[in-house]
Amino acid sequence: MPPLLGVFAHPDDESLLAGGVLAQHAAAHAPTAVVTMTWAPDSPRAPELANALQALGAGPPRMLGYGDARNPQAAPGRPRLIDAPLDEVVAALVHQIRSFRPDIVVTHDALGQLTGHPDHRRTHQAALLAAQDAGIPHLHPEAGKPWQPHALYFATHPESGVGELGPLLEAVGKDVLAVPDAYATTTVDVTPWLEQKWAAILAHRGEAARERALPGILTRLPEETRRKIIATEFFTRLTTGPLPNARANTHRLTA
Repeated sequence: MPPLLGVFAHPDDESLLAGGVLAQHAAAHAPTAVVTMTWAPDSPRAPELANALQALGAGPPRMLGYGDARNPQAAPGRPRLIDAPLDEVVAALVHQIRSFRPDIVVTHDALGQLTGHPDHRRTHQAALLAAQDAGIPHLHPEAGKPWQPHALYFATHPESGVGELGPLLEAVGKDVLAVPDAYATTTVDVTPWLEQKWAAILAHRGEAARERALPGILTRLPEETRRKIIATEFFTRLTTGPLPNARANTHRLTA
């Protein structure tokens, strides 16, 4: 298993969207870590995040401390992630990539997952740029020695994979956004790591207690239904950096 770095907007996104994959890599003794874009390291959600990452084997929290677009208590005095200059956010992620040196980066998809949260979409944009920039020496030289991840995976939901989760979100007034099935290039059955994934979701106690938050929705479901929903993780794979053994082509663009 290659080294893996997750880049997610909020505490609990890592557990819900890629908890199984994170636990899978950690169980194989691959270096595994998570960068969380919003909420301050001294906020109430920080210790919950630490407990969740411990359950997944993903190391200590790496919190960038930006404000949450929808919660002013996330990081008082700090700019919201969606208001911060994009180049500043990208530079912070480049530093994380170059210091951790992952072969794989996992983050949100362009839709911002099923509910289209603006912090998810901003994180997607920043992670996409940072994964490319990290391998180019003249970009962000203050962020450390260049390192090029081999692949970027966007956690996503294909239309055919929404299943019972769609009506559950609609019932609490949330949007349900999904990508065409062809965009889900990688499907991972995480059943062997469900115990760790569920423990990590429950570690976010504040969210598990909220009626409209996904952890709260999941805690109210019968175990069989819940397991069916969280047992599969979907991703879109993007190759980053130069193609290996690629030859210069001066005649035309190729797909």
